[in-house]
Amino acid sequence: MVEGVDVEALRVEFAEGAPRLRTAETMVRSGLVTTVSSPAGTAAVVGWAGSVRDRLAGARALLDAFARPGPRPPLPTGDFAAVLVYQDRVLLIRDQQARIPLFYRESGGRVSAVSTSARGLGNVTELEPRYFCHYLTGNMAQPHTEPSPFAGVHRVLGGEVVELSATGRMRRRVPGRTRGTDDPPAPAADGTGPGQELRRALEHAVGRRLGRTVACHVSGGADSTSVALLAARLLAAGRGGTGDLVLLAGRFDRGELAGERPYLDEAVEAVCRQAPGARPVIVDADDVADFDDFLHHAGDADEPHAHAFRAPFWSRLHTAAAELGCDTLLTGCGADPVVDANPFHLHALARSGQLRELTRQARVRAAASGQGVRDVVRTHVVQPALPLAAERAARLVHRGTVLGGLGHFTRPPWLRRGFARAHGYRAAGAAESRFVFGRTPERSLYDAANYLAAPDPLSLRCAQRNGFFLSHPFLDPEVVATMRRLPADAAFRPGRPKALLREAMADLLPPRIRDRTEKIPFNEPYVHGLRSHGDDLIDLCRSARHPLTAEMFDIDILCQAVREAQLGMGDSRAWDRMNGSLALVVWLEGLRTGQR
Repeated sequence: MVEGVDVEALRVEFAEGAPRLRTAETMVRSGLVTTVSSPAGTAAVVGWAGSVRDRLAGARALLDAFARPGPRPPLPTGDFAAVLVYQDRVLLIRDQQARIPLFYRESGGRVSAVSTSARGLGNVTELEPRYFCHYLTGNMAQPHTEPSPFAGVHRVLGGEVVELSATGRMRRRVPGRTRGTDDPPAPAADGTGPGQELRRALEHAVGRRLGRTVACHVSGGADSTSVALLAARLLAAGRGGTGDLVLLAGRFDRGELAGERPYLDEAVEAVCRQAPGARPVIVDADDVADFDDFLHHAGDADEPHAHAFRAPFWSRLHTAAAELGCDTLLTGCGADPVVDANPFHLHALARSGQLRELTRQARVRAAASGQGVRDVVRTHVVQPALPLAAERAARLVHRGTVLGGLGHFTRPPWLRRGFARAHGYRAAGAAESRFVFGRTPERSLYDAANYLAAPDPLSLRCAQRNGFFLSHPFLDPEVVATMRRLPADAAFRPGRPKALLREAMADLLPPRIRDRTEKIPFNEPYVHGLRSHGDDLIDLCRSARHPLTAEMFDIDILCQAVREAQLGMGDSRAWDRMNGSLALVVWLEGLRTGQR
């Protein structure tokens, strides 16, 4: 087994012919794990089902719903992984959004153990190369693929129900509903417009996530400010219980990001007007850079963590929330793809042969974004139809550099061709492209956005210490279903991104935040981090001794990619591929040095 395992929220061992369930006491005391029993059996739920405030009721409802024979009942809304132990069977369940991980170790059709930690079940000498090919296709690959990094350790997928016998024998795996089969909610009967429908769905999503002490991340943008404002209104009106509200923000007083300070101050003031008892916690982040303490953040994760480079900033904010006893932390994550105008509607027009309307809308979008019509059509029509071919063409055009033209799915040049061929990288890239775009890219966009945010390994690894998980109201199924049902033109206003959200929150958002159309990108900490730690990252790669690192990567080419990134070459997609590979190198070293 692997030494230095992440804290397991729950674990099930099948010994002496019966399941033995164990939960982490500290996480039970903080409410992150809920255990209930009835004559039918016992349920252990990590996270929450139904609502954060009624975790016990949600766990009981889940236990009772699956105790009855018959068709599989619908899964409740929530961020949860659950183990239901009945007299004659054991069920392993994850919610459709797949926020909380759940794994099982299986051999010969028999499961020997279940855990929220893959490392808790894995063997350091028995890794699964197929997993690493999936991981290296892009940062959305992990949560929706069945393999884990360890041979014989499998992932319960989002929305899936795995049924085992009482002795651990595998009976069946019932997959989650496929994309597009969930019925979206019917239009509001009171005749309200799209903005009011979005407001209602978002308010419900925030309300489900309110606990005793709620932290809301506030950045000064419309997304996070909207979540914090709705939380403040619900708490002030007593509709969200009697919880306390913490406004959590990272402040930059120097550099480009100092330009966000006026918006941040205005957002905090607006929320405090709604809830005068709200407590602003402004964390000085000037001295934080990406890749700080990279060995710790990337090496100790349960699985390779492609965004470990950004962990230092979030870790500082999460620590501040933990010190105040927060039991949930809400973010504005997911608003960009979910509530903004869906650009892949152009793909739907092309599929249906509406070429004249496609041309008209492409011209409008091009004028609003400052792009050419060809660029808009290539990005939102051609690339989704032929994603792998489009990326290969881009690589040919940008020959001469390691990062130039590197997209989401094509093999990065530092991944050895022999390893990629032997372990299915091409098939993994094709599967990832089908997931990101699918047969209907305008629907796939929502699923891809969801999996970009889940699970968050930093939040999970620190949950026992922090006492909370992250939660994202914009990715709530009700919000996503509402946006999917609305016609494409309901959300599109040329030159005004997220117009429907601004309309929905017009009475609450301060004018300065409501009317801003651009935010300062979070590039400076990344640039500073590469300048400060680039040489160390190269040394880490060259000193890596795990045998799989040399088998998988051409280290000289990977180091050249780091040098190019230091010089500002490439783009965000190429940097993401490099960041994920660096995190994998460090993660493998953590296995090597921590093994028994």
